[in-house]
Amino acid sequence: MYFASEAIAARQAMSRRHLFQRMGTGVGAMALASLLHQDSPAAGISGDPLVARMPHIPARAKNVIFVHLVGAPSHLDLFDYKPELQRLNGQLVPDHLWEGLRLAFIRKQPALLGTKFKFARHGESGNELSELLPHLASVADELCIIKSLHTEHFNHAPAQLFFQTGFARFGRPSLGSWVNYGLGTENANLPGFVVLITGNVAGAGNSLWGSGFLPSVYQGTEFRTAGDPVLFLSNPPGMQDGDRRRIIDRVNQLNSIQLADVGDPEIASRINQYELAYRMQSAVPEMMDIQSEPRHIHEMYGTSPGKTSFANNCLLARRLVERGVRFVQLFDESWDHHSQVFPNLEKKCKQVDQPLAALIADLRQRGMLDETLVVWGAEFGRTPMIQDASETGRASDKVGRDHHKDAFTVWMAGGGVKRGTTYGRTDDIGFHVVENPMHVNDFHATLLQLLGLNHEELTFRFQGRDFRLTDVAGNVAQEIIG
Repeated sequence: MYFASEAIAARQAMSRRHLFQRMGTGVGAMALASLLHQDSPAAGISGDPLVARMPHIPARAKNVIFVHLVGAPSHLDLFDYKPELQRLNGQLVPDHLWEGLRLAFIRKQPALLGTKFKFARHGESGNELSELLPHLASVADELCIIKSLHTEHFNHAPAQLFFQTGFARFGRPSLGSWVNYGLGTENANLPGFVVLITGNVAGAGNSLWGSGFLPSVYQGTEFRTAGDPVLFLSNPPGMQDGDRRRIIDRVNQLNSIQLADVGDPEIASRINQYELAYRMQSAVPEMMDIQSEPRHIHEMYGTSPGKTSFANNCLLARRLVERGVRFVQLFDESWDHHSQVFPNLEKKCKQVDQPLAALIADLRQRGMLDETLVVWGAEFGRTPMIQDASETGRASDKVGRDHHKDAFTVWMAGGGVKRGTTYGRTDDIGFHVVENPMHVNDFHATLLQLLGLNHEELTFRFQGRDFRLTDVAGNVAQEIIG
């Protein structure tokens, strides 16, 4: 009986304490809601998680447009021409390369496979590109082609995660989230990190733009090119703008009380996201309206307003960075060519070649290329041998290439990289890197450096230790920084 009465008194004391605590925070919550009602929270709220922040060192780039070709195109048919591979086409891969080799699908010792496409050097730089990329060839002097990237994973989902998060399993923040966390955004009415997808989502799913253990306010926001750009962006029938404003104010008052009570940063993220969603209702439709662009721009990109296309997404990417969005991620599917690599690659290149070249040229003519880093890449490369060992590799459109983790190509343009350069080299058949190897961790470290972020200092404490995008590795490739 004594213990029961003591428990009742304790509950009453606890209830009184929580009541006064909530009464005390209620005024602060209303004041916070008033501040949140302003158009620009970055100007009025102390500690706004997305406010623009100074980099660690002077930055060469302010924004990133990162193009990820899901499935991984064959660099050997696009950027890394190998005369010796052409000479050996159809011969079995040498025993010393085949012994102990693990590949995703090839099980029998295969034949080597040259390319059927012609290569040529372009511009003053002499950057060498395949005939499949005639438009990109016109901006060859803007490209820094890195031919020595290598990774640790040869299956799509783990390799995609590693390429975008620096870790092959789920749970780590994506590159765009780290950048959003490190630098914030320059437009309070749009997300700092936007994702545009052509086709289906990659095998690793939305973890490729997730925030992992970072507060969710830093994750990527997927914009759709049909219907509402963001789900539930429009008010439902019967709801006016003022009604939505009142609902958000009341919800965020409650969220603010809970934030003061428990201090969970995810509640602060929720408050910020509600407010951002409200501001996006007016900012996003205007931004997504590519029909407002002049005719010559549509012809330049090859866009089709009203349709979902890679060309449209490239134009949207320019419009996003033009409005201060820090990181724009473009995913394009169907680059996984285990069979019919030549016709499939030709088809896909026709979809992306013109808009990619237009994006670079458009940024350049607007004076934005120097501060915008354009990145093109995929999770790994493709083998210099035929996936089907029964094929000879001669004059056949049926052949394909398997996954290859030990050597592949990415390129960058603008944003402080050296123009018209080639970095790294593979062996005579494009199998191994033999000069200036660049691990994915090095690639991430270099990209962050261009943005003014020291990859060793950009950390977040989680579960008792500091984490970073490059974990305990990563070296900056100073040679490619202009």
